[in-house]
Amino acid sequence: MSLSGTSERSVPATKIEITVSCRNLLDLDTFSKSDPMVVLYTQSRASQEWREFGRTEVIDNTLNPDFVRKFVLDYFFEEKQNLRFDVYNVDSKTNISKPKDFLGQAFLALGEVIGGQGSRVERPLTFTICHKTEVVKNTLNPVWQPFSIPVRALCNGDYDRTVKIDVYDWERDGSHDFIGEFTTSYRELSKAQNQFTVYEVLNPRKKCKKKKYVNSGTVTLLSFSVDSEFTFVDYIKGGTQLNFTVAIDFTASNGNPLQPTSLHYMSPYQLSAYAMALKAVGEIIQDYDSDKLFPAYGFGAKLPPEGRISHQFPLNNNDEDPNCAGIEGVLESYFQSLRTVQLYGPTYFAPVINQVARAAAKISDGSQYYVLLIITDGVISDMTQTKEAIVSASSLPMSIIIVGVGPAMFEAMEELDGDDVRVSSRGRYAERDIVQFVPFRDYVDRSGNQVLSMARLAKDVLAEIPEQLLSYMRTRDIQPRPPPPANPNPTPAPEQP
Repeated sequence: MSLSGTSERSVPATKIEITVSCRNLLDLDTFSKSDPMVVLYTQSRASQEWREFGRTEVIDNTLNPDFVRKFVLDYFFEEKQNLRFDVYNVDSKTNISKPKDFLGQAFLALGEVIGGQGSRVERPLTFTICHKTEVVKNTLNPVWQPFSIPVRALCNGDYDRTVKIDVYDWERDGSHDFIGEFTTSYRELSKAQNQFTVYEVLNPRKKCKKKKYVNSGTVTLLSFSVDSEFTFVDYIKGGTQLNFTVAIDFTASNGNPLQPTSLHYMSPYQLSAYAMALKAVGEIIQDYDSDKLFPAYGFGAKLPPEGRISHQFPLNNNDEDPNCAGIEGVLESYFQSLRTVQLYGPTYFAPVINQVARAAAKISDGSQYYVLLIITDGVISDMTQTKEAIVSASSLPMSIIIVGVGPAMFEAMEELDGDDVRVSSRGRYAERDIVQFVPFRDYVDRSGNQVLSMARLAKDVLAEIPEQLLSYMRTRDIQPRPPPPANPNPTPAPEQP
């Protein structure tokens, strides 16, 4: 973490402007990088309590943020002004006032910034807590229960990163007495898994004050084991393909596509909400589909020439092969359908969900995973049948993304999401949570920046796909296949005449 300061003289104090930047932050996101934010705390002179002073903006998708928002503090030469900088990864789905993903913290005094060369100071982010044991009372020889820590939380893949263990004497009022500490690393721990290893617990203050000080006790590692926990990336590297299917709402409640008030309006200047949602999600997920061929359907329209109502018609008008080449091919077919079909109704989700479910049911070995994107204005006419379809699909390698466009309240979509209450039908509950719903309006950038809007939308609608895929693999005990070996002697390309 780097901090720099500039001063502006005023009465009664000098104003100091603090600018913050970070480098090589921990990456906590799957489809993108962390979205960091820094919170500044100052220490009260009277109570020594830390109080929040201010926050930087959140910068999306970076591990090396340079924050624009500055902290302006009053500087007093005669006082020690302690500062604490806490760094968080902000999940846009959670309350930004209470960020959860803690990346680290740094402490320094304001005077260090003033006195630093070029008014610049760098500090490494300090240790973060990754586990606390239970309290074992009334003994000097405690034995703690076994516990598990994800390797990522312990060392983030750096097997030689220092791991520090602090030992305290627990006090009921929270003022726990520090006994001592010792350090190790993942690599050291893994070497000691077949034998007891004893660590000396040292208290630096006692060591400095007492010449005959040896230690404050010992901690013995009784057992250590590493269990493989496969990640989303492991399955993708092992050959699992994401099969992406699109379903678009063509019901009359969206408005006449020829009118600017329509959610399908094809403006020559900007994409409609439907097109933006499709492009945002599709351009990311298409990278995980090797053939880049996407089945794309519409529902709720009257089709030419006889005016038949369809709830599952191919956008490319090819019943034998509904695949479109890439997301641009899907967009092209979508625009063409708007010119030829009549928006009608009602709004049925179940037919297209069941269509994808039939494909997913044919391949259950983990080599294929199906993702259905439904874009709708939120008016649904077959809620009972849709719940039944979701419950049935929850046992298959399949996820459903629903993007709601327009001003509707979307209560039905929230119910289908199942985050709070698992979707049920006829007394059966969904085996897994496979539905992710987001309202498009929550991601529209106020400045009109469509690129930013699409990036925000894509990040949130895709956020649950990795865990949903993993939940299917775990329940079926499917392990990722080892990645194919690289060819050490590739066949050279023939020479051109």
